Amino acid sequence: MKITKYIAIFCVVFIGQFSLAAEMHPDSLIARGNAAYNQGLYDSAIRMYSGVLDHGFESYELYYNTGNAYFKMNQLPSAILYYEKAKKLDPNDEDVNFNLSIANSMIVDKIEQVPEMFYKKWWNYFYNAFSEDTWTMLSLASWIILLFFIGLFLITKTRSIKKLAFYLGLLFLLITIGTFGLSSQKYYYTKENKEAIIFTPTVTAKSSPTQSAVDLFVIHEGTKVQIMDEVQGWVKIKIRNGSIGWLPGDSVKRI
Repeated sequence: MKITKYIAIFCVVFIGQFSLAAEMHPDSLIARGNAAYNQGLYDSAIRMYSGVLDHGFESYELYYNTGNAYFKMNQLPSAILYYEKAKKLDPNDEDVNFNLSIANSMIVDKIEQVPEMFYKKWWNYFYNAFSEDTWTMLSLASWIILLFFIGLFLITKTRSIKKLAFYLGLLFLLITIGTFGLSSQKYYYTKENKEAIIFTPTVTAKSSPTQSAVDLFVIHEGTKVQIMDEVQGWVKIKIRNGSIGWLPGDSVKRI
């Protein structure tokens, strides 16, 4: 009888642990988060999505849905943060770009961006044209074609074909370098945390990383900044108009 009792207890505990594990599975948390969002329970949806993120999982959809939940709760800094995280993974998605523009239109700061040089505009145009995986595939394809023309140049005896192989090989060498550079930049951009969102309602940028330093300018929550350096709890930031200053590290959250 005692053995049967212990077996029954073990089965109950095992089933309970199994059920708890199933409930904590990322797919289950996402489904519960989506259900809560559809019911207007945005705080519950955020808890479910955060549980998935705490497990180390990330995706465009997860960041986008989290941003939407925060936006519905009128928490603009958090909404912008997660929209920006989603945009890092899929910069050309119309939904996230539209929602991000709406959220940015509702914050205090309207900072004009410094005009870019033409070559940087061209680079950014191609950079945003495709995803990291697509640029990687294009780089591999151009490398294979380059090898073909190198082989053709080495084995052919015909002068005209050798000349054609040389110039086409040179062309695909440049294409390979360009696509590899774009793919590498995409990869490192998704991994680095050199951008952040201001989370303090109002914060004053300083000329150096001390409270007694000269005040330079004031920025407000929701504003996106570039992180340039970090020293003893302070971060050196740059805003869209080119202004640079120091902020307390706890006033920002990295994208």
